[in-house]
Amino acid sequence: MQNSNNTPGIGDGINVDLDMELQEFRGILAEALAEGGTQPLLRLTDEEIAVLDPDSLTDCVAPTPRLPELSPQEREWAYATALRSLVSREAVEIANIEELDAVLRSAEAHPETADTPSGVNTDLRITPEVSLALTLRRTAARALAVEQHTSSGTTHMLVYVHGDDLYLVERVTSGGLHMFTLAASAKDAADMVLLFVDPFEVADKDGRLQELTPEQISTDDVGTALSEAINNALVVGQAVLLSDTPGPLLTTYATQQSLWTVYVEKPNAPTGIQARPVGKNTLRKMMTNLITQG
Repeated sequence: MQNSNNTPGIGDGINVDLDMELQEFRGILAEALAEGGTQPLLRLTDEEIAVLDPDSLTDCVAPTPRLPELSPQEREWAYATALRSLVSREAVEIANIEELDAVLRSAEAHPETADTPSGVNTDLRITPEVSLALTLRRTAARALAVEQHTSSGTTHMLVYVHGDDLYLVERVTSGGLHMFTLAASAKDAADMVLLFVDPFEVADKDGRLQELTPEQISTDDVGTALSEAINNALVVGQAVLLSDTPGPLLTTYATQQSLWTVYVEKPNAPTGIQARPVGKNTLRKMMTNLITQG
């Protein structure tokens, strides 16, 4: 599917018509995934997403960590570079590429007098793969949002639920690279989340279940074993289900030897907080249940 629009230009974002026959495409995708299994779709940067779908910067839950670091002028030229990258990779086609290229060359040669790229109306057509990824991340009824905290910083993973046999998984690096994967089942999506929160695969075996209260959490009165896991965690994960009804929260603490989970059934509930060390199968089941709730 290709789309064409004349728009205000790069600086204001390129508003591409992302409407698709969702039910038809979901059916086709589900059939293809059933035959071929989970498969990578494409990669985009913060800047490329901003160029292709600027409204998603506020409408979508996925972060764009690179963009806040840029000044307005830097962002303008980052968008121009992103557009060139998209064209060179044949992810998009621009009908008036010569006009845009001329403005870019002039701006590089005479930055004090040249027009900016935002002054060019851009006739843009995007490939089906790009349109598909941007549409699926916008139209999910619910999503599992996961954060991974390490000494290197914070990264994110989103699982967009479109049915029992179709999931879009988006991983966002701290540098603003978005990697999209199509998953054929909740288990496949959960396996990707597992590797995200337990990259060293230390989830070994299930331990004793510990019931906690909000007061214990707030005062750090959680017992010696859990306290040590929290203080010595190399990777901390947080997974929350985003839907019309607030979903449960699962926090993971991966140390060198084990992985602990703290499960909160409902926000601000006086009960329903459970903690324990878990093995890989239990962790997979917990993630799968989060993805399939609702």
